[in-house]
Amino acid sequence: MTREEGRSMDRFGKALLVAALALTLVAGGVAAWAGWSWYGAAHDDTAGYAAARDDALEAGEQAVQNLNTLDHRSLGRGLDLWEASTTGDLHSQLVQGRAQFEEQVRGAKTVSTAKVLSGAVTELDERAGRARVMVALRITVRASGQKPTDKDSRMLGELTRTDGRWKLSALGQAPVGDTATTTD
Repeated sequence: MTREEGRSMDRFGKALLVAALALTLVAGGVAAWAGWSWYGAAHDDTAGYAAARDDALEAGEQAVQNLNTLDHRSLGRGLDLWEASTTGDLHSQLVQGRAQFEEQVRGAKTVSTAKVLSGAVTELDERAGRARVMVALRITVRASGQKPTDKDSRMLGELTRTDGRWKLSALGQAPVGDTATTTD
């Protein structure tokens, strides 16, 4: 091998070494960035808050649907579901008025079914275990011997987390349209 060939091999070896070193540094930088990103995502409170919001919304929509669905032919099961979906004062009111309500529904022979159209969490205090939801529903009521009627409704619900589950603690109609009054 000539001296010129030796120098050429030396330069090639050095260039290869520099390229390998540069590639190692880039790979190390990418690994460090990926690790930092993973750590940040794993310890980000935003994901936990989003999961709590989704849980509250799902429970709220289901509970509002439950409380707007009732069949006179399986009244006991329907009212049991109402009670299982609620807590606090709302639950107490349902339990106390159950016998009278059963009598009214049996007499009217009605079947009401609700379908959730959309819903949103309007407030969430995860630490306190409280949330508020707004749920849009289509409620279909069938009375014995009559044609079914549909009614679209917006409900506001308050949820309380009880034993790790969200339950309705209050439920009411949402105002519709312009509720502000003006005087001339």
